[in-house]
Amino acid sequence: MVSQLDLKLVKMQTTHYYQKRETSERITHRGKTYFDKYKRVDQAITANLMNEHFDGKVTIAHDLILPGEKVENIVFDFNGIDPQRFYHRAQLMLREDGFLNFTAYETATSGHLHLYIHKGHTTLLEGYNIAKTLSAKLAQKTPMQWRMFPNPDLPPEFNILVLPYNVYAKERGTSWSKHM
Repeated sequence: MVSQLDLKLVKMQTTHYYQKRETSERITHRGKTYFDKYKRVDQAITANLMNEHFDGKVTIAHDLILPGEKVENIVFDFNGIDPQRFYHRAQLMLREDGFLNFTAYETATSGHLHLYIHKGHTTLLEGYNIAKTLSAKLAQKTPMQWRMFPNPDLPPEFNILVLPYNVYAKERGTSWSKHM
């Protein structure tokens, strides 16, 4: 289970959350049909609710888009074959591009990672551009087995991610640079 301190690195909006439900709702966005499995709940995310999520009783997701069209994180949602290789390539690319604070979290699915790049207050449009640029750059070196968030091609209510379960790896600051 991920600690509260590690979860605070995500800087998620805690005023509301999304809870997975049994049925899905049909949504049309830009000519495509999506099926929404999550229902927005306008209540704060509490420690008890997170514990229920970690125990597998409920599935909770948080919103990536903050009020005022801002984002705190750019996220690689990796669902591929080799998470260790993906993380290694991604961390090298991120360091090279000057991104020094990022954390990879494990999800409930084995081999599935969420790599949060802690960017700080960024406009939504800039977040879309950074996500697209980073994805294209990494796709030059490794097969594309991820989805980027925030994603302008998805409806706003689909720019959510399930709360992470464990920390896979994290990087803070420039402690690695002395070895370069």
